[in-house]
Amino acid sequence: MRFTLKQLQVFLAVASHENVSLAADQLAMSQSAASTALKELEHRFGLRLFDRIGKRLKLNEQGIALRSKAAALIAAAFELESSLIGASDIGELKVGATLTIGNYLAIGIMAAFIKEHPAAKVDLNVENTASIASKVKNFELDIGLIEGELQEADLDVSYWREDELALFCAPNHPLASHRELQDDDLLSADWIIREQGSGTRQAFDRAMAGILSNLKLRLELQHTEGIKRAVEAGLGIGCLSKITLEEAFKRGSLVPLACPHRNWTRKFYFILHRQKFLSHGVKSWIEHCKST
Repeated sequence: MRFTLKQLQVFLAVASHENVSLAADQLAMSQSAASTALKELEHRFGLRLFDRIGKRLKLNEQGIALRSKAAALIAAAFELESSLIGASDIGELKVGATLTIGNYLAIGIMAAFIKEHPAAKVDLNVENTASIASKVKNFELDIGLIEGELQEADLDVSYWREDELALFCAPNHPLASHRELQDDDLLSADWIIREQGSGTRQAFDRAMAGILSNLKLRLELQHTEGIKRAVEAGLGIGCLSKITLEEAFKRGSLVPLACPHRNWTRKFYFILHRQKFLSHGVKSWIEHCKST
């Protein structure tokens, strides 16, 4: 064999960080050893895998073609090593979750998963849908749990579970006394909503079809708790997943608003790279999420 697994690991780490020094730190190697491994891989096959732009190394066409195959091979090698040494059948699992899922569902799921698999190590990354999708696409994450719908050629998107958005306001807001909101009410209100690129924002925009361009979007915030605090302060009304609002509704610091003539349902999804090797750990995580 004209390459080593270590060379592929270095290649993947450099592809992720676009920097040899950072890749070496990740792999607990010296910078010179990492640089030598990468040069040997390129030299043995007469390839250039990166375009060198200053101190950055940017994957070129040949590097992009190799990346998914190398990632699948390394994942399979780790799976084989785990079974050979009799260690836990689930090692390190890198999971990405969008903000609603990450802050209100994933922590409980992760705790129960680790209880079931004590030797497993789960690294949870919480960002918006666009960021999670990008990291799954670049093999920085093994699997993503997202709120938004995607159409990416490199990603496999599969259904996980249902979710529902809720409209809400402060108890003293003028709309709090309305039994049901009509479109005129929606158009008259100031809105505090999630930012572009989030799954919640995608579902909100879809629900507001036909009147979206005329809504008064006062604030667009990245964090759920920031939106809740702004609405509590009377700056406008909001729209978030019901699971993020249960405690506030119980306390009475926020009140739900009914708007049944518009569709507030949506779906949560799993996303995986189409070339990703499905280890036992990833399969177990998916089954665990589905049964929770």
